[in-house]
Amino acid sequence: MTIICNDISGLLLLDKPSNITSFKVVDKIKRVLNVKKVGHCGTLDPAATGLLLILIGKATKLQSKFMKEDKVYMSSFLLGVVTDSGDLDGKVISKNNISNVDIRMIMRVAKIFKGEVFQIPPMYSALKRNGRKLYEFARHGIEIRREPRKIVIREFDVLSYNEDIIEVRIECSSGTYIRTLAQDFGNVLKCGATVKALRREKIGVFNVKDALKFEDVNDTDKILSELIPI
Repeated sequence: MTIICNDISGLLLLDKPSNITSFKVVDKIKRVLNVKKVGHCGTLDPAATGLLLILIGKATKLQSKFMKEDKVYMSSFLLGVVTDSGDLDGKVISKNNISNVDIRMIMRVAKIFKGEVFQIPPMYSALKRNGRKLYEFARHGIEIRREPRKIVIREFDVLSYNEDIIEVRIECSSGTYIRTLAQDFGNVLKCGATVKALRREKIGVFNVKDALKFEDVNDTDKILSELIPI
């Protein structure tokens, strides 16, 4: 007989690797700890890495609070490539010439996106419509109308530009989609862009430097030692 433990409760900082969904990370922790309630505070795409806030037990009641926290991302934008998902996991729609793009143009465009901006959520997202996630519609080629949402880009730092890759650091409000930001950035440059790599470094006061590595998730004692009481 399987015994479910309901006494474990708290917040776990986890460094998600690439090629695994946020849902599977949560499911793994649920099975290792043998608890009923485990959730996360903000989905990372399968290819993305970095900080996931995992809530366990009674701490899951605080999910909405942590979802509202600002985020910090490191990302690489690939110029001249447009995909249907906004990252390299998607289908390539077009490839465009970037010979006219230079660092001065890129710096000017970065300034445009700083502050309050409106963003249309991507179809390849976990947002729901009529009880179904948008990416479920997208996989069947169905486009659903989405209303623009106001977000805040607090910092948009261009760290480097080498050939067709822009390295950026972005500090933003909750609800920001970096894939959409890359697409919009590429549209302004008139060459298109898609996310090549994405890593979440911070959520509120929590930093990925303090997070548990995913390879340590099999160790129950290690999880419990890293669990932050709430």
